[in-house]
Amino acid sequence: MSRRPPAETPALVTTAEDLAALCERLRGEEFVTVDTEFMRERTYWPELCVVQLAGDHEVAVVDALAEGMDLAPLGALLADPKVTKVFHAARQDIEIFLLKFDAVPTPLFDTQVAAMVAGFGDQVSYDGLARSLAGAQIDKAHRFSDWSARPLSASQIAYAAADVTHLRRIYTGLRNRLEREGRLEWVAEEMAALQEPSTYRTEPENAWERLKPRTSNRRFLGMLKALAAWREREAQRINIPRQRLVKDETLLELAATMPETPADLARARGISEGFAKGRSGAGLLAAIKEARTQPDSALPEPPKERGGASPSPALVALLKVLLAAKSEEHHVAPKLLASSDDLDRLATESSPDLPALHGWRREVFGEAALALKSGRLALGVDGRRVKLIKAG
Repeated sequence: MSRRPPAETPALVTTAEDLAALCERLRGEEFVTVDTEFMRERTYWPELCVVQLAGDHEVAVVDALAEGMDLAPLGALLADPKVTKVFHAARQDIEIFLLKFDAVPTPLFDTQVAAMVAGFGDQVSYDGLARSLAGAQIDKAHRFSDWSARPLSASQIAYAAADVTHLRRIYTGLRNRLEREGRLEWVAEEMAALQEPSTYRTEPENAWERLKPRTSNRRFLGMLKALAAWREREAQRINIPRQRLVKDETLLELAATMPETPADLARARGISEGFAKGRSGAGLLAAIKEARTQPDSALPEPPKERGGASPSPALVALLKVLLAAKSEEHHVAPKLLASSDDLDRLATESSPDLPALHGWRREVFGEAALALKSGRLALGVDGRRVKLIKAG
């Protein structure tokens, strides 16, 4: 049976038995800080290499690539509803665990999001929070380390452990601050979106939307949709990045030219003769051939353009000033309250359905934005600060 290491001394976990014992102990904690190290430069799917875990009394670095390692106990810990899983900038970590365990860790707490609610600015870094809330300086020496190489060095283990060691103080500091200010429910609203599996999954049939084609030609869009879906599935099958398989600009060219033969395909930018004549080339040509036969009813509709006149630059500027003033007043990151697109829509649409007009955002910013737009609110200056003036 493994012995609990001294406080703050990271243990390297390399056996399934030690991982099971570690996770069993951590399931008795109120919260566990979590991070991962992975490789993705050459693959479509992220390759999980290391998992870092910390509770009140121990810090562990789990070698996910160790021979015979069974990560099932980790999956059980991440699914335990009694233990809050604390991450910083959680999206990539959660994507990995969703792929590995087919579930999003729950309940979870993202300190980057919480820091935005607490007034630390837009997308504050872990390094910045470690300095502010834990009085720690993060060593960046292994930020671009090859985490798939074995054995892991002592300095790599120490670097990895630091990512969850200081996160404990960051979490408790943020939580206490938000609890005093009555803002934990604000964070809970943001966590609900992070816990939705669809946030991390790309459906092949929707992959074309990321390319943001600027055309209303439905036949072209139907071809692009088919080719983007083929690329997504083929990249998954081969396990290489989609851009390494076929670049975006090449996909757009193929949707326009619709080659019929390997020779035609090889003339496209970025397509080699070997690719055109191989299995992937044959699959791509088959996708093009099938897409040619789509009936009009099956073709996608062009992306909706915002109707009406362009937003008034002056009104958008006023909304930006209001956003900055409200962000300053409530110590909340402006980006969390409303995006530039939100402000444009507020300026042009009578009743847009925006996050800024729901929940706590409406209370902090949305109501004032609507009042400003309708003339019920004006902006002035009081010394060095912008002040809100009720009209009438």
